[in-house]
Amino acid sequence: MDDPEMPPEMFRQGGFRLAARTRGATADEGQIKRLRSFAQQQDDLADAVVEWLHREPRQRSRVEEALGGGQAPPELQDFIDHVEATPYWVDHQRLVSGAKAITRAGLLGLFPLGDMSLMGGYLASRATKSLVGTGEIEHRAPRRLVETAAWWIDVTTPGALEKHRTGYQAALRIRLVHAHVRRAMNSRPDWDYDRWDRPVNQVQTAGTLLLFSLVYVFGTQLLGLRYTAREKADILHLWRYVGWLMGVDDELLPADEDDAWRLLWMLAATEFIPDDDSKRLARALVDAHAAIGEGRGAAGKVLAQVNVGVHSAISRLVLGRDNADFLGLPDNPVAQAAVLAAAGVNYAAETVRQLIPGATALQEALGAFGRRRYLKRMNAVFERRGAPAVPSRPIGCIRAAQ
Repeated sequence: MDDPEMPPEMFRQGGFRLAARTRGATADEGQIKRLRSFAQQQDDLADAVVEWLHREPRQRSRVEEALGGGQAPPELQDFIDHVEATPYWVDHQRLVSGAKAITRAGLLGLFPLGDMSLMGGYLASRATKSLVGTGEIEHRAPRRLVETAAWWIDVTTPGALEKHRTGYQAALRIRLVHAHVRRAMNSRPDWDYDRWDRPVNQVQTAGTLLLFSLVYVFGTQLLGLRYTAREKADILHLWRYVGWLMGVDDELLPADEDDAWRLLWMLAATEFIPDDDSKRLARALVDAHAAIGEGRGAAGKVLAQVNVGVHSAISRLVLGRDNADFLGLPDNPVAQAAVLAAAGVNYAAETVRQLIPGATALQEALGAFGRRRYLKRMNAVFERRGAPAVPSRPIGCIRAAQ
């Protein structure tokens, strides 16, 4: 970071330029150095479980049972004891409140999830090395996009983060998936620790959480959604707990929005530096959006073009022109104008919602219905193609990561 007073490149364009003007986040060299030290730290508890599973692969079912509240084998006890010792700062009412605020967006929330959180993550070139190394994101982008959305729905469903429930288990499973990926990448002779740091390290996992929390909230606001200050704080509180379950060090878990923006500022200065792998992954995600038109003839081609145009326009809105151009995202002025117009309509509707008694609760119910329907529809699509249904993530993801 050459000049602590100069915003990082990511904060000089797009929606983040507005954030730079309004939030005023900065960091000094000591803070940057401290953050970078976490790039050499992994997750000892989860890594120990994975080593045991590689020695005893038949024990996977016992891991599943333990995550659901069953008896934990001795080799898993330290891991289970840790995650079940809930931090003092966790407020379960706030977890439910944050989940409701996210659920209210319904399927609209899937747009910033893919177009801002996932696409924005591809700008972090060191983090992309594990994704490219596994081949999962690049070669199976459509399914991985759906699986990410399904996991996100799991952990953001009201009440799902209670011990042993769906979201709680989902957070712990992805923690073990990360450990499997780390083990696989650490065994590669071509892994460049000097250039890429430790695979799936603490800094990268914390960055992913910020993309799903702070960037998600900021992105949905750019699309016209409105939150109260308490709702935004509760969303960040939810992701703070998800991050803790996923093994992120307490020091890297923002306690409030100011902390979150400062951490994102430092990550933008040190991590969000794209390279050619960023382009490859962005291309795969764009192709996944285009796949909606497959097998539909001329109408499908038009649908694919519109879908790609809208998703790319949303990415450009928050990531900025230079980043979007570097990633090779299509530049469609008509789609961008349509997205901005839709954001205006959303904002007006959200303003009315806040004024009508009962409208917020109704929107939460509609959002929850839309999310359930989405998962059901995606499961049907994959079953027709002979693939496992999306909710069977635990063992499938772990095997894919090996």
